[in-house]
Amino acid sequence: MFGTDRNQLRQMYKSAWEKFQLQQSLTPLETQITEIIKEHPEYHDFVTQLDKDFLPEMGQTNPFLHMGLHLGLREQVATNRPQGITSLYRKLVKARSNAHDAEHAMIDCLAEAMWSAQSNNQPPDEAAYYQCLKTLV
Repeated sequence: MFGTDRNQLRQMYKSAWEKFQLQQSLTPLETQITEIIKEHPEYHDFVTQLDKDFLPEMGQTNPFLHMGLHLGLREQVATNRPQGITSLYRKLVKARSNAHDAEHAMIDCLAEAMWSAQSNNQPPDEAAYYQCLKTLV
C-alpha cells in the first residue's frame, strides 16, 4: 500500500470504503483501512474526494495523511518497532482510556518525526521519535 503516488494511495481508501459499504469481502489491509475510516466519521465525505487538496496553512487536516499515520502506527505497535513502542502504547491506552485517543497522541510524535526527516532529507530519527513517545506516558 505504501508508496508516493497520492492518487493510488487515496484510491485504496476509496475502494476499501466502497467495498465495505457494499458489504463485499475485504482484504486484511482493506479491513484495517475501513476500521480507521469508521473511527473518523468527520472524514467520510472526503474519502471519495481523491483530487482535493488539504492545506495546513489554511488550518486543514489531510484526512488521508491522518488515517495513514494511524495505519503506520498500528503497524509499528504490531511489530514493536521501534523497540518498546508496544509497551508504551499499552500504557498510554490505559492512561487515556481508549486506543483511539492514545493513537492520536502518538501520531503527533510520528508526524513530527516524518516531517523532520523530510525537511532534513534524512531517514526518520527513530531514537528521537521514541523519546517523544516516552514523554506521553
